[in-house]
Amino acid sequence: MTNATKHFLTIDNGGTNTKVIIVDQDGRQLSVSSFPTDAIERRPGFREVNPGQMWRDIGKAVKAALESAGLDGSQIDGVVPVGHGKGLYVLGKDGKPFMDGILSSDSRAADLANEFESRVAEIYPISHQHVMVMQFPVLLRWLKDNEPEQYARIGHVLSNKDFIRHFLTGEILEERGDASGNNLVNLETGEYDGRLFDFFGIPEMLECMPKLVSATDRCGSITAEAAANTGLAEGTPVYAGLFDIDACALATGVLSDDIFSITAGTWNINVFPSKTMAPLDGGCMNSVFPTGGTLVEASSPTSAGNLDYVLRMMTADGSKAASYDELGAMLERTDAKYTDVLFFPFLYGSNVNLGAEGAFIGLRSSSERDQLLRAVYEGVVFAHRHHVEQLLRVLGHKPKAIRISGGVCNSDPWVQMFADVLNLPVETVAVTELGGLGGAMCAAVGSGLYGSFQEAFGNMSKLAKRFEPHADQTAVYDRKFEAYEALLTALDGGWAALRDMQNSLER
Repeated sequence: MTNATKHFLTIDNGGTNTKVIIVDQDGRQLSVSSFPTDAIERRPGFREVNPGQMWRDIGKAVKAALESAGLDGSQIDGVVPVGHGKGLYVLGKDGKPFMDGILSSDSRAADLANEFESRVAEIYPISHQHVMVMQFPVLLRWLKDNEPEQYARIGHVLSNKDFIRHFLTGEILEERGDASGNNLVNLETGEYDGRLFDFFGIPEMLECMPKLVSATDRCGSITAEAAANTGLAEGTPVYAGLFDIDACALATGVLSDDIFSITAGTWNINVFPSKTMAPLDGGCMNSVFPTGGTLVEASSPTSAGNLDYVLRMMTADGSKAASYDELGAMLERTDAKYTDVLFFPFLYGSNVNLGAEGAFIGLRSSSERDQLLRAVYEGVVFAHRHHVEQLLRVLGHKPKAIRISGGVCNSDPWVQMFADVLNLPVETVAVTELGGLGGAMCAAVGSGLYGSFQEAFGNMSKLAKRFEPHADQTAVYDRKFEAYEALLTALDGGWAALRDMQNSLER
């Protein structure tokens, strides 16, 4: 049995959809089962998820993935949770959930984040992080100020995938990469730093932080209770797992600074691995990367999730205004000159001002539906370009190519748009579920099947397509992007007035 094929199962919990993916040791994707992440919006800006429902849905999806792959639980050699970064998931002092989890697209604490970011120079030499509205400490401080009874019940603070791992194993542990992206870890030491908790005014939370582990560490095994819920075999090894940014970068072979990784899903994520950290004035984030060194990141919740919302908003009953096949055909028959409308993809947050919100600009009485929809596609790519230019300023030179992942990969015309707007070659890999592949690579390295992520990538992933930029389209997009950025600059002083107006109406 020593030569039997190994199978790895990843639970990839995203802000829009949650997927269970089974991949074998050669990178073959055997099955995928998914369900929508059931977000609860009890107030504007709030994005939460019920942990009990999430766990029940995960159990059903794991069973469905096993059935689709023709495997039983005993044939899975390792389980890995992959999750959206940031947000907040907590357990009570008894180690059990007592409140809804907070998704990374939550924006309730925007004013607090603005306040802390204005003083970020005080902590940047420690965490090498800017302050983001959905980070642990910002949300914890919001709870302390606004829901103190809930705050007082907190016993353990976890990232999304570490929360899921707790359901699988009963262990309470936090993976270092996720923690380092949440402004709570000293990037020089790789450990929690009390000065950061003091800065955010939550010093009592330091004792609620779980032991830190590395992505490939074995962190327990499937419990009898988890086996009953999922169909996995009791005792199956469970590995620490990955922030989804890290998983996608590893799956696409982004292991040095000559290739950038872009993930276009709910979040607009743009990263490259680096031997040095980005400086404060670069506007980027730094976190621990599983291969060692630093992952330099420029990101925001300004990506493809905007398209789903706009499609639903355009119909009276909340159904989609057009199918993705129709949209793909529209992109194929149109080009960069088709629409002169600009779209700010800030429905879940912004990458220019924490108070900025979504908008169409340039609407006329003659504007047609498809022109607006194409503007959404373009606006998402412009938001990515904004971040890529931040990375380029840090790195000092262009990468050889960009490797892309996320829902955008289902649309060749959209991937081509990325190449044209960024004026860089864009490559995809053969496996469609890159979070699942990255998770499987983590288990393969953690189990000792492969000695490094480089070896795992060489055996489990391969490039599928390469999209070269078209000079004529790039020239048009350059003009559009110039106008996009100029309008954002002009509006920069007005977002606070908009937020004040909105707050007055909510009261």
